[in-house]
Amino acid sequence: MKNDRRAFLIAAGAMMAGALLPAHAAAQPEVQQAGTLRVAVYADYAPFSARGKGIDVALAQSLAERLGLRAEIVEFPADENMNDDLRNMVWKGHYLGHRPADVMMHVPVDAQFAAQNDKVAIFGPYHLETIAIARNPERVPSVAGSAAVAFEVFTREKIGVELDTHASDFMLHVMNGRLRDNVVHFRSVAEAAAAMAKGEVSAVMAPRSQLEGAFKEQRQFAIDTLTMPELRVKGWPLGMAVKADHKDLAAALSEALADIQRSGELARIFSAHGVTHRVP
Repeated sequence: MKNDRRAFLIAAGAMMAGALLPAHAAAQPEVQQAGTLRVAVYADYAPFSARGKGIDVALAQSLAERLGLRAEIVEFPADENMNDDLRNMVWKGHYLGHRPADVMMHVPVDAQFAAQNDKVAIFGPYHLETIAIARNPERVPSVAGSAAVAFEVFTREKIGVELDTHASDFMLHVMNGRLRDNVVHFRSVAEAAAAMAKGEVSAVMAPRSQLEGAFKEQRQFAIDTLTMPELRVKGWPLGMAVKADHKDLAAALSEALADIQRSGELARIFSAHGVTHRVP
């Protein structure tokens, strides 16, 4: 009886302590280091993650808090493709010895892409990204219709794009390459935005969230989402990835994300960085 009573008191104390902890903290999922959620985010990728700040960083911290964990943010440079990023930061680790994270942010939630990466579980869409063009309305009219109509202006005006991106590939090949001479490459969307502010280019093509973040203080420029038929990829949901067998962690993160979205905190995180949150 004494042992039974002691067991009951321990259990009751655990339940009371659990009631005082953040949501989901009483039954924490398995993580690499007790009390810590190690989160991988892209380096130098404003407005999502750059030097310890950004949308993905703030969201990761909020997710960890709801799980009763401390967020350890790991910024890493993008590899040649996202398959490599998932291998390095989620399921295996980097060949230089860097260990993987518990979860990686900013992963496209796409069935075909997920099928190519069966060592990870991709889940939790938290934002719908789209391709857009920021433009100087005094030099570039509203971008609408087919590429032949919407982009005719770029036979005369220069447009900036980030190196090695979908926007770069599209602008170099659309209209049978007619615009190639007026496509200017930059190392980042931020650099392209700075060039546009100086008048060196009249438009910038990139993911809309990056454009909104880059031009949040420059309201004189317009941003148009692209929907033209020639654009193969118009939008994609952004989510998270964990190791394929970490189902409990994926479930806990999904529940925490739902709480964050219901409370309005997710929209506030995006707004604080000058970006409009779009529900996938």
